[in-house]
Formats: sequence, C-alpha cells, structure tokens
Amino acid sequence: MMMSGRGHLSLLFFLAVCSPRYLAQTPPATLRPSPSPSPSQPQTERLKVRLAGFPRKHNEGRVELFYKGEWGTICDDDFSISNANVLCRQLGFVEATGWTHSAKYGKGQGKIWLDNVQCGGGERSIAACKSRGWGNSDCTHDEDAGVVCKDERIPGFVDTNVIEAHVEENKLEEVRLRAVVAAAKKRLPVTEGVLEVKYKDGWAQVCDAGWTAKNTRVVCGMLGFPQEKKFNKNFYRQTAKANANAKSKQSSANSRLFLERQKNVYRVHSVACAGTEVHLAACPMEFNGPNGTASCRGGSPVVVSCMPGPLFVRQHGGFKKKAKTSSTVRLKGGARLGEGRVEVLKSGEWGSVCDDRWNLQSASVVCRELGFGSAKEAMTGARMGQGVGPIYMNEVKCSGYERSIWKCPFKNITSEDCQHTEDAAVRCNVPYMGLENSIRLGGGRTRYEGRVEVLGVDANGTEGWGLICGETWTTKEAIVACRQLGLGYANQANQETWYWDSSNVTEMILSGVKCTGNEMSLTQCQRHKTLSCQKAAAKFAAGVICSETASDLVLNATLVQQSVYIEDRPLHMLYCAAEEDCLSKTAAKANWPYGHRRLLRFSSQIHNIGRADFKPKAGRHSWVWHACHGHYHSMDIFTHYDLLNANGTKVAEGHKASFCLEDSDCEEGISKRYECANFGDQGITVGCWDMYRHDIDCQWIDITDVKPGNYIMQVVINPNLEVAESDFTNNAMKCNCKYDGHRIWFHNCHVGDAFSEEAERRFDKYPGQLNNQIS
Repeated sequence: MMMSGRGHLSLLFFLAVCSPRYLAQTPPATLRPSPSPSPSQPQTERLKVRLAGFPRKHNEGRVELFYKGEWGTICDDDFSISNANVLCRQLGFVEATGWTHSAKYGKGQGKIWLDNVQCGGGERSIAACKSRGWGNSDCTHDEDAGVVCKDERIPGFVDTNVIEAHVEENKLEEVRLRAVVAAAKKRLPVTEGVLEVKYKDGWAQVCDAGWTAKNTRVVCGMLGFPQEKKFNKNFYRQTAKANANAKSKQSSANSRLFLERQKNVYRVHSVACAGTEVHLAACPMEFNGPNGTASCRGGSPVVVSCMPGPLFVRQHGGFKKKAKTSSTVRLKGGARLGEGRVEVLKSGEWGSVCDDRWNLQSASVVCRELGFGSAKEAMTGARMGQGVGPIYMNEVKCSGYERSIWKCPFKNITSEDCQHTEDAAVRCNVPYMGLENSIRLGGGRTRYEGRVEVLGVDANGTEGWGLICGETWTTKEAIVACRQLGLGYANQANQETWYWDSSNVTEMILSGVKCTGNEMSLTQCQRHKTLSCQKAAAKFAAGVICSETASDLVLNATLVQQSVYIEDRPLHMLYCAAEEDCLSKTAAKANWPYGHRRLLRFSSQIHNIGRADFKPKAGRHSWVWHACHGHYHSMDIFTHYDLLNANGTKVAEGHKASFCLEDSDCEEGISKRYECANFGDQGITVGCWDMYRHDIDCQWIDITDVKPGNYIMQVVINPNLEVAESDFTNNAMKCNCKYDGHRIWFHNCHVGDAFSEEAERRFDKYPGQLNNQIS
C-alpha cells in the first residue's frame, strides 16, 4: 500500500514501384543453421526444431528435430537445463526455465535422433553439442525430452515455429498469383491470376484438372483473403488460345526464345484440399518429376480469384460488392495488421477466449470472420497481452468452415477454468500491399529506430527519398510508421533527429502529417498539400523508435465504483494540496484557513497487463522533487480525473498534474521492481499495479462548486500518449454519477472499450435514481 503522504503525479506522395511479391505462410520450425555443426551433420542441411505434444502452451513442449527429411525426438538421458537453453534459443526464446522427461507432452513418433546430449549451454545449435550421434539411441519414446522456455522472444528473431502447421515445407513453401488482366497488374493487392508455386530458382504452374473451390479457398486464405470468388473462365481460355496461335506464327530465334520463357512449367497436380487447411502444402497432391515440365492433360494452369476483406476492398477499388466483417469479434493489443488477442461480444460486453485446445482451425475462423485470410499462428498464453473483462469461451473446436467463432462448439467458462494469463490470440495472413517499400529508417543503431524516410515524387516526376517535418509528429504518427515498417509498436516519436544524422537524404518533402493511429500506412493520414515546415533542416526531421513489445495500462473500474465517497475537508488541512494545484480555481478566493472544500474521493488501481514495463519517458535528471509529498514526480501528466455533464462539458477536474510511479503489489510469482522512495526507479512492472488509495492527498476531484445532478465521471490514463502502450483504447474509464448535494452514487463503471457501441450509447443516458453501489 502507498503511504498517505504520497502525492499526485498527476503524398503526391508515396509510390512503391516494385514487382508484386506475395506472402505465404512461413513453414514452421525453419531455423538458422548451426555455425559449427557436428561432423555427423552435413554442412548443407538446415536443422529445424519444433515444439509438439499436448497439453502445452506455446513456449513449451516435446522437442522434435527435422533431420534427413524426417521428424524425430530427443531422449531424456543426460538431459540438462543447458541443453534446454540451447534449444529454446534455437526456437527464438531468450532462455529456458525448465525441461521435462518421460514424455510429459506425450510420446513422439519416428526416429529418436539424439541421445545422451550434453551441451555447455553456449552452443548456437543442439547439433553442436556432444551426443551419441544422429540416430544412435537405446531409448524408447517413453523417454522423450521436452523443454519449457521463458515467454520472451529474442529481439529481431525472424523465424517462428511455436505452433505446428504440419506443413511439409520441403515440397511446397510459397505461392503467388500472377496477374494476367491488365487492370489487375496495376493494383495491390493482386486478387486474381494464374497460381504459381516456388520451384527451384523460379516459379511453376499447377494443373487445373480436378481443381476444386476448396483448393481455391485454401490458396486465398494463404494470401490473406477470407474467401474465393467466381471469375470469367472464358477470358483465360481465350488468352491461352491466342498464345497458342501466336506460337505457331512466330519463327524468329528471338521470338522462340521469348515463348520458351512463357511456357507453362507444371509442378503440381491432383490437389485435393478439404478447404480447412491453412497451407496448400497440407493438402494431398502429386508432384511432377525433377524436370517439372510434364504436360497438364485435359487442363491448363490453375487460375484463382479471391475476395478481399473490407480493409483491402477500399484499397483495391475494383470491387462493387461491399464485404462485411463481424461486429461481435475483434482483435486487441496487436502491433501489426491482422494480429491480436481474440475478443468476442456477448450481451453488450467484450470478453476474451481461453487458450485450451486453441488451434489453427479455430484461429482461421476468427481471421476470415474479420476479413483476413487463414491463420498464420494460433497463439496461447496471452502472447498479445491480457484482457480485463469476462472470459466467455473455452476449448473452442472449429472445423474451419464456420462463418463465426460463435458457430463453433465451445465450453462455457467457470471461475476456476481459466485466467487472463491464458487468453488466446491470432496472427492472420494478410494480403501483400507493398507498404513497407515506400518507407525506411535511416541512421539508427538498430533496425528498430531512426529517422523516417519516405518515397515521394520530386519536381521532375521521378521517385526519390525524403524526410518528414517533425513539428507535428506525435505518438499517433509514430504508431502508423512502425506498423507500416512491420516493426511493432511505437516506443517513441522523435521531433528532432540530429543524433541520427548519417544518411545522405536531407530534403524535407512532407509536413503536417496527422494520423488517427489506425491507418495501415502514412499515405492514409492527413498532410499538407504543399510543404510548410518552419524548421526544415534535416536535424528536425521526424523519427521513431519501434519495439516488439509494449506496456498496457488499465484502471480497475470495479474498485473505483466500490470506493467512492464525499469528504468535506477543512482548509487548514489542504495547504499542501493547494500548493500542488489539487483544488479548483475558486479555492484561491476562500478565507484561508477557515472553511472547507468538498472532495469526491475514490481509489485508483492501475494495472500493467501488457508485455513490457511502463516507464516514464523523462530521464531521472529531469524528475522534479516535491517537498510537500516527499518524493520525485516523473511525469507531468499521467492521469486526468474529470466530472462531465450530459453534453460532455467538464464541470470539475482532478488536476492530477504529476505522479510518482511504483509497484504497489503484483500477481503471484512476480516481484516488485519500482518504488518512489529514495530516488528509486519509477515505473509499473508487467503483472503489477500502482495503487493510489482514496485517503491519499490529491486523490480526489474538488466538487465544491458542482450543483446536484446527473454526471459522468471519467478517468484517462497516459492521456498525452507519452509512453508506448499496445492498446490506448482501454486507457479511459467512465462511470454514471448521481449527486444529490449530500451524497454521491457511482454506477456502471467500465473501461472505455469494454461495451459494444450500442451499450455505450445507452450508457450516456443516465437511467435515473439508482441504489448506492458502495460495498
């Protein structure tokens, strides 16, 4: 608990000219090769590692290795935490927290590749550790080893293999659509074209004999589209005939060479997807021989046409039909498009989904429902942060064809079933838009920071890189820049970047950039039509620092409702508060020290439910000592407390101008890291909360001048977005408030994004006299 003396703290524009590139699901468990593999492992082979088994979280499981074209396990003989550390780092986690023996996650199949493994702990690959050699084991699968990794990813680790897709990546890794229609070639995303699969150093075709709509559905899902679409088959048949006629008429060597390059190379045929797969490689299919040039009897290359989700219909502009997305499912807390914690709406209130049995099929239903493709990853263990509302679903078992997650079988939650540490999340396949090609960072120490450089058009009409004026650059613009770059959350927005001056790009080409924070790219934000920047030197250009993780603060709304009361406090006890500007302006005209002020008091408990500690933006050197309350204030404005009337006009405010931040208490197993006393570090640890009790000085709103009536109480945390968070929409809390001149009632206190839009509209109309909710 806090001491009672604690105070208040209180673009003719971006053009990305590039050849279309298409994203396919990254095969699971593709890892960097060991720098010094053991003699028994060929230098050319890339060792792949994955976690498997059930039941388990995303960061634990039976260890399986892919060697000589086959998945196998590791025996637990001589296994140690050093072995586990090496394996966890190969999987992209910072370290291991434990390991398991005796097939805790179930028995594996196939070979037991390694036995009596002994690592020092510093090896880059399990293949570099001592062992009996590949395939030499005297164990059974009853002795399969597992690992438990710390749920913290290595910064910048590209490969992801914590969820199995059962993809045979040695057969088929990447697909794309090659646009044929002239209009389609000029637009991104490409939604229709000839299906091609990556083959050797080029691309090959798929034979359309026996091709079904279910196959098309899988391909569309891989490319980020929720469903398939009918197309004009005659157009492609006529195009094929025209090409054939052209071939017969051509005779020159150059023409023959050109047509040879255009010749269809068939690699895949007889594809038989069920339609629920998340990757084409998971479908039964046949492959042509090594030459891959076999003909497609009775058919031609597969053509696929997909329907983009609403976000991309607007971008594409080539569709008359308006696609719809669900109003009862949403993603929260993700940095990138198409990722986040899964939340569902029930009885007007949003809640989360428990991760028991959460898999790619269920995740894909959510992704398609929201206008994306199939799921690239089904994440467990609150990988996208924890929710704060109800948990509505558990053990969701979708087939993959449902139109909504609500149509899938699931179990209702009981209080002991799940906690928010088990909230399910998804990462969806999204269409390739090429947005990252028109933005880059220059001068930073890492790829996550630097001066923002954008691709624009100069006076001569050619493309060139330029800078953005930093004058109006804020966190919201930085959020969009980091999203466009694919680098996560905006940790900082910089209006001066002289310390990153290492680029030859010096011209300012953009100014007045203003974003809401929800845009996919800076091209969608407002901007000046002509450059207008008072500080046009390169050292005043906009910059960002991006981060893979961020904090997420949320106020305990229930505690506010339970702890509210009115106190008439004598003026002679408010000298310190007056000095700290905690009273309304009329207090200055009072007959000090006689009389009193009427204070609306309540407790404020602020939790960090994100994935990074919340730390003040200002360095310790700029913190201000407040002798009145005996500690340093690290932020000028951390929280706004306001009392609003029915039309939204502020009638009283809390003047919480400055704060000190510390861990008052934490969840079980988490240690406090921050405290205000003795010039200590300030902040709020993940899984901890900062508590301002109702009886602390300045923990109030001065309502001396407020008349009786119905009001809305509003609290906003981090109102100026000074510190990075994964979700700013849950920073506000509102309550219905009734004041009769003597007593006050709070009702319906809730976090700002907890209710549906309809319920929120009803909330603003105060329901009348209510029972006091104080407990």
